[in-house]
Amino acid sequence: MTSPIIHRVTTLELAVRPIVWAFAEERRAEIATHFAEKQRERPKIWNGRVLLGRDATFADGHLSATYFETDFASFLAWRDWGFPDKAVFNGFGMGALRASDGAFVMGEMAQHTANAGRIYFPSGTPDLEDVRGHTLDIPGSVIRELEEETGLTAADYRVEPDWHCVVTGPTIAMLQIVNLDMPGDVARARIEANLAGEAEPELSAIHLVRGVSDLTPSMPRFVTAFVEQQFALR
Repeated sequence: MTSPIIHRVTTLELAVRPIVWAFAEERRAEIATHFAEKQRERPKIWNGRVLLGRDATFADGHLSATYFETDFASFLAWRDWGFPDKAVFNGFGMGALRASDGAFVMGEMAQHTANAGRIYFPSGTPDLEDVRGHTLDIPGSVIRELEEETGLTAADYRVEPDWHCVVTGPTIAMLQIVNLDMPGDVARARIEANLAGEAEPELSAIHLVRGVSDLTPSMPRFVTAFVEQQFALR
């Protein structure tokens, strides 16, 4: 994998267009077989509609790109098969939770999810709920995922305006720092209490990262690259 590149931008211009994805059309039968296998492993995953990007450009403090709709099965196959269509990228928003004592707060994905065991900030592949007219609303996606996964609301944090876009091959993670009005231990306890009240939470554990020594192989490279940069700036 290529080394991560981090772009700091102030605006996102993400258009949603009707595009036929040749990869998904040409390999439909293989994709269906692959998804059936994945569902046998994790019956809770479902083939909803998601959005993938193409034609990403960074210039003058902003990111522009075009997104198109596809099914989760095609996205999963594209990811699992080593990203065969190099023109496409997985671009999503992340709320980089930072506690008042400087600790970053991350969640470990539950076993029934497609990313079981992975540890990262609240996020999700964009879907149709994140579309506003003909535009992809990544800021709204970040807020929605934060509340869905952790139970935290706007009363608990302050969102910094800039975006830290971490490019790692076919992935663009758009991270926005979310400053919590509580220390790390309190934030973890709050989120754990919320998870305990859910029938089937997306997260199985909460992890605090107080320094680079807390980074683990279960964290994606786009997350560790961002955290490493943040600690280096302190």
